[in-house]
Amino acid sequence: MSLTLDQVKSKSSKRLIGLHPVVLAAATVLIERCYARGVPILITQGLRTIAEQNMLYGQGRTKPGAIVTNAKGGYSYHNFGLAVDFALLLSDGSSVSWDMCRDGNDNQVADWHDVVKEAKALGFEWGGDWTSFKDYPHFQMVFSLTLTQLRAGSKPSETAMAKTTALIDRLKEEAKGDIRKIEELEAIVMKQGKRLEAVEKRLNISGKETYAINYTEAIAAAKAVGVITTSADKSKLELNIIQMFFNLGLFKKKA
Repeated sequence: MSLTLDQVKSKSSKRLIGLHPVVLAAATVLIERCYARGVPILITQGLRTIAEQNMLYGQGRTKPGAIVTNAKGGYSYHNFGLAVDFALLLSDGSSVSWDMCRDGNDNQVADWHDVVKEAKALGFEWGGDWTSFKDYPHFQMVFSLTLTQLRAGSKPSETAMAKTTALIDRLKEEAKGDIRKIEELEAIVMKQGKRLEAVEKRLNISGKETYAINYTEAIAAAKAVGVITTSADKSKLELNIIQMFFNLGLFKKKA
């Protein structure tokens, strides 16, 4: 299954709700630029409420399961719409992978690090760079604000947002060009695929078509030009090849 950009983006749409507008724009461009690299991704987490954060913090402490965060409610940038988590979206459109060594686009670089590179270019910080409790699927955009400042009600400055927005817009335009090339190539592949299907149907070589059952005319023509000397002991494959060449007109006698 080949996923379109719209299909990939729709998979993440619900998790993008509630993000800070600049982070939303950056996450959207991240999806687009990763798609252009041949690495579709899924945003698995965006805004997380204080209550949700506290429930997650309780996992492995007051509730069953492994510890997945050291942050209580109000102590994660997710709680302020400034962070996203991601996973690699597989070609079936429903499965995801957290395999950091996977190279699905065969560019000799792990897909995970392709995504990280694109995220950092957009201004995201990566949880994999943290010195303790590394969070490899995590990106955040903090605008130089600490969690203490955010809990006190501080907001990103207009200057910081404008600077990041300008960077996002530039990278978005680059992604548009790459995606346009991908769409053009996909259109060519689809057109050639239809041509090939028509040829297969005409030559009767497609597994979806019914094989010829009367080879009399084709065999007679092949014998007439010396391609074969007898029709005896021919396999089904040989008979279909003879029929294909006959359909192409290769058994006509030269004047």
